[in-house]
Amino acid sequence: MLDNYEQFKKDIYALTKIDLNAYKEKQMRRRIDTLIGKNKVDSYDKYVDLIKKDKEKFEQFVNFLTINVSEFYRNPDQWKILDQEVFPKLIEKYGKRLTIWSAACSTGDEPYSLVMALSRHLPMSDIKIIATDIDKQVLEAAKVGLYNEKSIASVPDDLKKKYFTKIGNSYQIAEEIKQRVDFREHNLLRDPYPTGCHLIVCRNVVIYFTDEAKDEIYAKFNQSLVKGGMLFIGSTEQIMNYKDLGFVRNKSFFFEKE
Repeated sequence: MLDNYEQFKKDIYALTKIDLNAYKEKQMRRRIDTLIGKNKVDSYDKYVDLIKKDKEKFEQFVNFLTINVSEFYRNPDQWKILDQEVFPKLIEKYGKRLTIWSAACSTGDEPYSLVMALSRHLPMSDIKIIATDIDKQVLEAAKVGLYNEKSIASVPDDLKKKYFTKIGNSYQIAEEIKQRVDFREHNLLRDPYPTGCHLIVCRNVVIYFTDEAKDEIYAKFNQSLVKGGMLFIGSTEQIMNYKDLGFVRNKSFFFEKE
């Protein structure tokens, strides 16, 4: 059993500015211990030394720490609500130039889905998505925009045909979709949030945080939204105290800022 996890958390924060205190300890520690074992290191101190010296191991650590389970149009029924109800309402209320933030965007499936979905309502030139993630590696993968068949399985057929090109067994997303997304590195627990957002999409991410960290994130999302703006969360998540955080439940996974 590796010991002195408390010091390890401090060392990791100093090195990466990732606060491991915000994650559920048992779950996160088990994942980290597995990774350390794979690297044949027998103490936290030695592992910290390793990732300080070896850039590849450092990137491996950040990548392993980040939960990257992503696919286009994940939970299609919810995207239908976004397409048929939420987008028309936001466009009617705020006009064509919407500020939309895909938080913890992983490999880009979500922000690219947002661009494609919005393209049914707006000219491509009016669409701009801010997409952020803590993990540099997944952001780089997102910018490449190459996906497997499983990732794009839920994309509506007309959009799949229009915006993807098959390359071997993979699918490359169109450059015109890529150009509408501004990818940025961002830590939800540390960095300033974008402001004036009309829609924030953050799905199946905060389940990995403590209740205190969740409340902090949702409160900051509320501050980031304009009045009447919308937060779209994942099907694995609930906001039990949404009223206390300044939200009104609009649909099961959509919360409107009061």
